Amino acid sequence: MSHTAHIRSHRKPRRSASTIAMRAGVAGGVLSTLAVAGASGSAHAAEPVTQTLELPTLTADLAAQVAQSADATQQAAANYELVAERDAAAAKAAKQAKADLAQAKKKAAEEKKKAEEAERKAAAERAARSAERATLSASADTGSSDSTGSSVGSSSSNSSSATGSAAAVIAFAQAQVGDAYVSGGTGPNSWDCSGLVQAAFKQVNIDLPRVSQSQSTAGTQVGLDNLQPGDILYWGGAGSAYHVGIYVGDGMFVGAQNSSTGVVKASLSYDPPSGAVRVL
Repeated sequence: MSHTAHIRSHRKPRRSASTIAMRAGVAGGVLSTLAVAGASGSAHAAEPVTQTLELPTLTADLAAQVAQSADATQQAAANYELVAERDAAAAKAAKQAKADLAQAKKKAAEEKKKAEEAERKAAAERAARSAERATLSASADTGSSDSTGSSVGSSSSNSSSATGSAAAVIAFAQAQVGDAYVSGGTGPNSWDCSGLVQAAFKQVNIDLPRVSQSQSTAGTQVGLDNLQPGDILYWGGAGSAYHVGIYVGDGMFVGAQNSSTGVVKASLSYDPPSGAVRVL
């Protein structure tokens, strides 16, 4: 036996043919795979890459918040519009108020001017009435006769100084001489004819009707030649009289005649009455 028979050989053992073939197949497959991958990589490198970003889907809560924000924005816009409308209305009202104030001032100035003119006219009329009363008084002293033919002198000679209720009525009426005549006036500074007569008799607690037509039938009819102080004189028919006055004696009467003369004391001949009634 050789002395090397028990020494292991340093050479690698031979692989079987099947093992070699298997390994060759695996290697070929790997190489094929790498080749395909490389080709695929080259192809993809030549084409542009397009990336799609997907937006997040709104949830129900987010949608509600967006809706609330839109409502709030709309409400704010409506509020701003309302404020603008109010400001515009206020500006328009202020402009109109300014115009109205200017118009009122202008009208007040015109009314003041008219009042001053009326006062000057009234003063002139009072002066004219004073002169007229002086003339009438002088005429009464001459004892002129009634143009209707009735004797005023006879009536005057039969009259005497008033006393009692008649004196109170006459005193009140004469105290108003010089006051203005105003249609419908019942005093204290302006009268119409029946308003003065009614107020005079009110002093002795006698309530007369308000109008001259009724006052002309309020008492006993008396003749103009039999007058007494305190009798009511009327002009026109009894029951349809258009004017009344108060006989004060001595052929004189007091009455609210018209807007030109006011309340006067005058002779019966100045404006002869139609008749008379006695209530005292």
